[in-house]
Amino acid sequence: MTEVVLGVGASHSTLMNTHWEETVHKDEAGRFRDALYAARDRIAAARPDTVVIVGSNHFRGFWLDLIPSFTIGVGECVASGESGTPKGPQPVDEELARHVAGTLVDGGRFDVAFSARLQIDHGQSHAIQYLLAGLDVRIVPIVVNVFAPPLPTLARCDALGHAIREAVEAFPGDRRVAVIGSGGLSHRLPWPDWRSPDGEDEEFMVRAWLDGRNNWQDYDVRRRQIIRAARAAINPEFDDELLTMVEKGELHRITTYTTESLEEVAGNGAQEVRTWLVMAAALGHAPGRRLAYEVIPEWLTGMGVAVIDPHGKVSS
Repeated sequence: MTEVVLGVGASHSTLMNTHWEETVHKDEAGRFRDALYAARDRIAAARPDTVVIVGSNHFRGFWLDLIPSFTIGVGECVASGESGTPKGPQPVDEELARHVAGTLVDGGRFDVAFSARLQIDHGQSHAIQYLLAGLDVRIVPIVVNVFAPPLPTLARCDALGHAIREAVEAFPGDRRVAVIGSGGLSHRLPWPDWRSPDGEDEEFMVRAWLDGRNNWQDYDVRRRQIIRAARAAINPEFDDELLTMVEKGELHRITTYTTESLEEVAGNGAQEVRTWLVMAAALGHAPGRRLAYEVIPEWLTGMGVAVIDPHGKVSS
């Protein structure tokens, strides 16, 4: 019998790796990092064989020449290794990944894309670095388009999570499966709508997203400079509301937001909460537990961690 045994939602920031010493809010950063380690311990205690990682991509594995709404890695998976995150091949549970992809398509509910040679970036590998450290598990990487509109609706992401759960539970093998949603919470990146760049920096970013498939590293220094120069735009009230929904098993309520209204309230980076929504739906929207929430302006982001146990064991 294959079952979903745990869910984790966690923010990510490569600035944890590259600018830890420059971080002013050290206490907040330390509490967030400790919460990641606590979530890692919860994953270890759940004894998963496979971890489904639902994450975003920051134009280091997907480019504007082709961006599906949802992509499942079903073969080779290589992490780009930017900013001190894991680099190189990652172990994929190909049997389960191909079963999930096939089930979603054959069922007529989702025409997901698949990749037998998927490149991921810190939208997935940050979770591998901090939440799976030292664990002998394979992954099923799922990439959600959250940065190149038009984006999949939040309702569609909720439905995908439910469909993933059904597909996992129908797997004929015997797996214990955890699910991670990586990204968010509120933040605003200095990234344009690719359809209407305004100014030299935005035009540079769009060129990088269009032309960077074979040489993304050539654009990375200036990309980082643009990001480091940005001012934080964090909405703690929104983040608290979202985490409260997770605690109550009501994250499906976030589907009332449109792409536009979500960005207005919580910034374009908050589009990544789609990954949390997929994860929570895959856990049947069971009530969860907030492990941490910290406002860290130096990382531009409201940083949260939560755990969902479908069996109701929400204690730390």
